[in-house]
Amino acid sequence: MTEPSTPSTPRSRWYPSRLLQWYARAVVALRWPIVAFWVAAVAATVAWFPAYGNSGNDLEQLIAVDNPAVRSELQSLDKFGFPVLSRVAVVQRNPAGLSTATQTKAVARAKAVTDGAYPDAKPIVAAVPVMNTLGLFPGSAEDGTTIVTLLFTDPSVTFVGQHEAAEAFVANHFDADEGVVGITGSVPARVEQTRLVLSSLPRLELITVIAVFLIIAFVFRSFVTPVLALAVAGVAIILTLHLGGALADRLGVPVPQETQPLLVALLLGVVTDYVVFYFAGVRTQLAEGASRLDAARQATARFTPIVATAGATAAAGTAALLVADSPAFRAFGPGMALAILIGMLVAITLVPALLAIAGSAAFWAPFRRRRPVAPVAEGASSPFSKPVETSERPRKGWSWLLTRRWFAAPALLVLVAALLTMASPVLHMRLGVSFVEALPTNNSTRQAATQAQTGFADGILSPTELLVQGNGVAGRATELAALQQSLTQVPGVAGVLGPATDELPPGFNLFRAEDGTAVRFLLVLSDEPLGATAVRTLTRLDRDLPGLLRTAGLDGTQASMGGDTAVAKVIVDQTMHDLGRIAVAALIANLVFLMLFLRALIAPIGLLACSVLAIGATLGLTTWLFQDVYHADGLTFYVPFAAAVLLVALGSDYNIFGIGPAWREARGRPLREALAITLPQSAHAIRTAAVTLAVSLGLLALVPLRPFRELAFALAVGILIDAFIVRSLLAPMLLSMLGRAVEPASATEPPPVVPAARAPEPAALPTEAPPERA
Repeated sequence: MTEPSTPSTPRSRWYPSRLLQWYARAVVALRWPIVAFWVAAVAATVAWFPAYGNSGNDLEQLIAVDNPAVRSELQSLDKFGFPVLSRVAVVQRNPAGLSTATQTKAVARAKAVTDGAYPDAKPIVAAVPVMNTLGLFPGSAEDGTTIVTLLFTDPSVTFVGQHEAAEAFVANHFDADEGVVGITGSVPARVEQTRLVLSSLPRLELITVIAVFLIIAFVFRSFVTPVLALAVAGVAIILTLHLGGALADRLGVPVPQETQPLLVALLLGVVTDYVVFYFAGVRTQLAEGASRLDAARQATARFTPIVATAGATAAAGTAALLVADSPAFRAFGPGMALAILIGMLVAITLVPALLAIAGSAAFWAPFRRRRPVAPVAEGASSPFSKPVETSERPRKGWSWLLTRRWFAAPALLVLVAALLTMASPVLHMRLGVSFVEALPTNNSTRQAATQAQTGFADGILSPTELLVQGNGVAGRATELAALQQSLTQVPGVAGVLGPATDELPPGFNLFRAEDGTAVRFLLVLSDEPLGATAVRTLTRLDRDLPGLLRTAGLDGTQASMGGDTAVAKVIVDQTMHDLGRIAVAALIANLVFLMLFLRALIAPIGLLACSVLAIGATLGLTTWLFQDVYHADGLTFYVPFAAAVLLVALGSDYNIFGIGPAWREARGRPLREALAITLPQSAHAIRTAAVTLAVSLGLLALVPLRPFRELAFALAVGILIDAFIVRSLLAPMLLSMLGRAVEPASATEPPPVVPAARAPEPAALPTEAPPERA
């Protein structure tokens, strides 16, 4: 028999609102039509809409048309009539030396292609051989061992078309004894990345599904629960991939194919997070003797606002990428936001419907004894006929300890210091845009690049074009020679080809425009051309270039740079420029939703500060591992910011899941007591959800590309730090220290409720669940 409430045993009372009661009853009543609707929606989207990855989007679509590096290349093409930069190359190499016949044939073959003598080589329109013989190319590491034939194609040809044309050219016009190593360059590397992503997707999906199944089965001790959870996640994934693909085509928004594994992993993890809370609520209600329908109604009313708020917050956080100037970030934002919104909508409708249908069968497992349940009171026909009450006092466990100020204050300082220490490597984080170096070491495209770099320098495959324009500049030989000499002295530049280079093969005058108003130089860098070091070299050169022109006597001229490294520099610069606006937009979006949910100001700010600490620690650990331990030449430019935005969004999910119950409990008791009472259960649920999400996103490392491994590590570690350190320890201690300054206002007591008729007390609890109401 329940004891009356006294001041020594404070009691919290929570009634679902009329809207929530109506929603819960409607979902349970319409459970079969809801299931049928989602099944029909999946079938319709598969039949009518294309999926992500079917449109063949290339990275070049993610580069803004006003990119200064792209403009420089277009101006060069306009002035000279043909490009000097190539992103596809055929590599020939023999460490013992290539024969004279092979070298002569390489020159003749390239000239024949340029003259149009090989019609079958189309869409290749020109070829230029670069060889390291007799010092013909400055900066060559060897002599007579390597030839890199640069291929030029029609710009309208897709990346896949360029790669296939190069393969056909090698097969038709190179002999087996010419030392062909392979085809490489940024375009083949991009094609290989797409191939590896798509080929890895089935294995990634299978292993992720198995991992999620095992985790959910272990937590709920049931084989049916993970099947239902994966079915819900599968519906969300199919809808997202197909509706997202259709939306991308309709709006003309390029969606990189690399987002598909991320979307699948994100949806599996996020939807499973939402499902876990519904399942836990229904299981608790069933254990207390509720029928399957009443249990589904009560769990729906209790967790739908939490899941809906969490989903909307996460979607708003990822949509913050839309404020970026960079097309690459804007392409990621809509897909991530749409994925989370669809997952949330499926979760708040399909999960309650399935649980109302399955009832206790959802938690069935062989060889498990049924737990005794409490009897159902007569007349208790509605789960909303009485308030949910909690009259227990906090027990002296770990949650009680966290809320004691004498413990929380020093522990809070220690945790903050530890997180700041982990974040410190961020101070030397560098960013790059890697294609070839991101490939596995056993990939043929990377092996060909390695052979070319061994014979020349690391930047041989993606030289930088320096375009100098001015009236009569092509005739100023002395000044041009001085500038070319100065460029060779720039740190990080391995060699320079330009108007003062006399050792070029005959017929390959590439550097003076016919009208005399422009000249161009090719700069080969000493480092991987898309890595952070090369980007910093070009940044320094861009800053020093006006002085170099004046020193060489080329006043009145204009200079610009093109090429892969120049494009990478602009992308990195845009990324750093976007950092502030993305961070502000994401934090504001999450702060607004937290304020609306908690109806407070100081507490959301404190919780968001905890999230920022967790993200800083995550990025610091990621920088330390990949830059300091694995010696990568910088992190992939989008990884830190995509990870940060996702972690802010998902961290707000855990804020809502963890603090929401304590906030509701605090309407009838001090916040410290509410935290001590609710933390054990909410922390357990959050950790379960976090482990599932961390495993799902961590398995992205199965894609054998460095950016995926960086992102997988950052997301998995960040989620675990957020769940096990921030939400379980740091946030409760912070709120306990703030005390009354953040306590919510007491809830308004609802109108009196007529109590249900009491049932006679049984002699013993039954060993079987009561009959379920239809």
